[in-house]
Amino acid sequence: QIQLVESGGGLVQSGGSLILSCTASGGTFSSYVAAWFRQAPGKEREFVAASSRSSLSTYADSVKGRFTISRDNAKNTVYLQMNSLKPEDTAVYRCAAARLLFASSTQIMGAGSYNYWGQGTQVTVSS
Repeated sequence: QIQLVESGGGLVQSGGSLILSCTASGGTFSSYVAAWFRQAPGKEREFVAASSRSSLSTYADSVKGRFTISRDNAKNTVYLQMNSLKPEDTAVYRCAAARLLFASSTQIMGAGSYNYWGQGTQVTVSS
């Protein structure tokens, strides 16, 4: 069973950048699909990005071209580089992981597919 810990959140002005990190312990991270989800106050949790075990990336339409997910399996860490941030990106960002084999896009983008979650890190984008 792996544990996930996020870091890197904070306050940034609109148009700015942040990089989030999620470090795993207690397992072989390379065996897991890793993803980022976010939840804003009063809104449902939404998929942001995912990295497959072979480092193929999937993005929500709302972040395509602005966010980049990457992973360093040697460091058991997945990153989310966020550029051109907008106030609507304000949310708690949570890292998630799951052992998904031959997963469809629907599965990769679904929160219910993931059984390991970090505690979350706040990202606030001011206008």
